[in-house]
This record gives sequence, C-alpha cells and structure tokens, in this order.
Amino acid sequence: MPFMWVKHFLPASLRGLLRARHLRIRRQWIRATGVDFGRMRRMTPISRVFGLDRGRPIDRYYIERFLHRHAADIRGRVLEIGDDRYIRQFGGDRVAQADVLHYVDGNPKATIVDDLTRAEQIPAETFDCIICTQTLQMIYDAPAAFRQLHRILKPGGVLLATAHGTSRICRREGTDDWGEYWRFTSQSLTRMAAEPFGRDNVLATPYGNVFAAIAFLHGLATEELTQEELDTLDPDYEVLLSLRAVKAK
Repeated sequence: MPFMWVKHFLPASLRGLLRARHLRIRRQWIRATGVDFGRMRRMTPISRVFGLDRGRPIDRYYIERFLHRHAADIRGRVLEIGDDRYIRQFGGDRVAQADVLHYVDGNPKATIVDDLTRAEQIPAETFDCIICTQTLQMIYDAPAAFRQLHRILKPGGVLLATAHGTSRICRREGTDDWGEYWRFTSQSLTRMAAEPFGRDNVLATPYGNVFAAIAFLHGLATEELTQEELDTLDPDYEVLLSLRAVKAK
C-alpha cells in the first residue's frame, strides 16, 4: 500500500493530508478505454486534396459561413486575392467594380499582379472591401501584408480574411510558386491585424472542434459530418480563423 510505510514516521495529521491528496490525484487519472477508430486508424489521410474528391471541403464550409454573415461589407470597389469567386458569390449588385490580385503572372482573372507585402502599384485608399481567404499563411512577412491591406483600403473599408488554424500543408517552396509558412491562432491573428487597424477595429472568430479538426486533417467532406459536428465550437481546437478588420474613418 502506498502509505503504509509513512505511518511509522509521520504524525497522524500529516498522514491524513497526504492520503487525501493522493486520492484526489487518483480521481483525476483518465482510465484507458477501448476506442473504435474504424477507418481513422491509418497512417495516411483518407483524402489528400482536402476532401475535394469527396464533396465540399470543411474549411470552405467555414469560409462561406463567415462571408455570408458579412456579405453586406462586400460592396463598392472590391479586391479579392487569387480569383473573384467570393465577390461573385456574395457581392451581388452591391459591387461596382471587382479586381483580382495575384502574386505571379499567368492568372487570366488577375487585374493586378503584385506582391501583397509591397503592393507598390496600388494607390492608397482604393478599395471599399478586400476578400483575402486562405492567403495569409502563404505570406512569410504577414505583418507587412497587413500593413498594405490597411493602406489600400478606403477609410471605413473592410478586410474579410481567413486563415488555417489546423490543416495539412499544401504549398512548398521549390515545388510551388510560393511556400506555406504559418498556422495562426485567433490570438496571433488579432494581434497582427491590430497593429495597423487598431485593436477596437479587429474581430477574429474561430471555427471548429476536435472532431472537425480530425475530419479535416483526414480530408473528409462537409457532407460526411452532421450540422452539430460542424457548428460546435471548441476554442481549443481552431480549424479555421476568420478576421473582420475595419479601417478607421
């Protein structure tokens, strides 16, 4: 017995204190139970393309949920990074002019080819809204990108951005035109955006939970999860981060 030997050397009051502490620690132990991992017990993901071969990717579900919530911000002259998919999906007739920024030549939808960390050819205070989804983790100097995003927004303009919290790696230097460098948290995204925008003008919102994170890493699709499994938020398991930042007038 763990405490039998101490009774010969310690006073009764101290023995009682140690016994109570020992029992409290034992109650906190997690007892091993059987877990049926099913198809999850494997060393390779079910899909290596984020579930695109199975349906709608889980991160896209969260991205579109965020943009739908803030669709009213997508108005006037709008810039989107990479393509104009979400301008068309959520902007409607509120959009007077749509622009697309791309980092390298060859994108037929791009109206601007530039480095977002410098964006030298874009005049200050040009856009009413910027949609920047799944881009910030691909930019090594992310604080510089935030400064440029702030600079090219009009006063009162809105940045709608998303970034991965938990995800597989999808870009590598030497293989792709750019690498993938970061995984954000709502804390880091808030602090980084607050430097140019101001803390009171920034709101970062996480999406996800432990099961959604596991499913996303395995490449399962939205259609394979229930609404509750998708929408339940556990802030300790951030699958996707969204950010709404407003440039002060």
